Amino acid sequence: MTPENPTIALIGPGAIGTTIAAALHAVGRTPLICGRTAYEHLELRYDGGNIVVPAPVLADPSAIKKTYDLVFVAVKSTQIDAIAPWLSALCSEQTVVCALQNGVEQKALITPHVSGGPVLPSVVWFPAQREPDNSVWLRAKARLTLPDTEATALVVNALSDTLCSVEVAPDFTSVAWRKLLQNAAAGLMVLTGRRAGMFIRDDISELARAYLRECLEVARAEGAVLSDEVPQDIVDVFCRYPADQGTSILADRQAGQPLEWDCRNGVLQRCARSHGIATPIGDVIVTLLAAASDGPG
Repeated sequence: MTPENPTIALIGPGAIGTTIAAALHAVGRTPLICGRTAYEHLELRYDGGNIVVPAPVLADPSAIKKTYDLVFVAVKSTQIDAIAPWLSALCSEQTVVCALQNGVEQKALITPHVSGGPVLPSVVWFPAQREPDNSVWLRAKARLTLPDTEATALVVNALSDTLCSVEVAPDFTSVAWRKLLQNAAAGLMVLTGRRAGMFIRDDISELARAYLRECLEVARAEGAVLSDEVPQDIVDVFCRYPADQGTSILADRQAGQPLEWDCRNGVLQRCARSHGIATPIGDVIVTLLAAASDGPG
């Protein structure tokens, strides 16, 4: 049974987490916010104005004295082990955990750290970026896609009437893999140090399409129903972006942080090998991303 007024917590007040926290705060559903840094407040800027969430952000899991009905996880896949104490403190066997993360392995990564409640994957469709003053700039309308499960109703209700719309997809597998392909192609930005404007180059767009055709074969082998037009559609998406629009993995590279190369690109290589699918372009991209992230050198 879905609680009428669920208690909500959020782990990870980065760009995506701040967007969700601000969306909830604006309609009177301010979540408990947990993270590494004890910010005094969060601020979201978007076309409709700005929202200030008067936190503070909690930085000590031992301060948690009760569990919550719904927990949003908005940290990168590389940080899951680090937030295990938060998950342990916030979650009961009934807690729904909604993963606001890249990739198609969200449930597998988070489930070992929770108390038996459902882990709900999502697809995040909005670009949000951290600004130098620590505010977050939401550059397009916020939208999530969720699978059609019993637990989904809790998230839909929590985000109802907010600036973040929610879609429920009967074929969530196909939606998740399509987004993964888009994220995989964004890895080219890391390797060039360039933003979305580079995709208007004929050589880059052709390389992206060739890589995406490899990825498409893998996605189909994993059960996704995607058309032959998907590689071109994804390149077209990048070409429509503002030329200066980046991606989270590029921001991490520029900041010298570990990269989410495995959940965005490595997973495609691993799945390809399990199906006996050759991915010569992907193999080069994964190798270079792994070295850019993990070194040495």
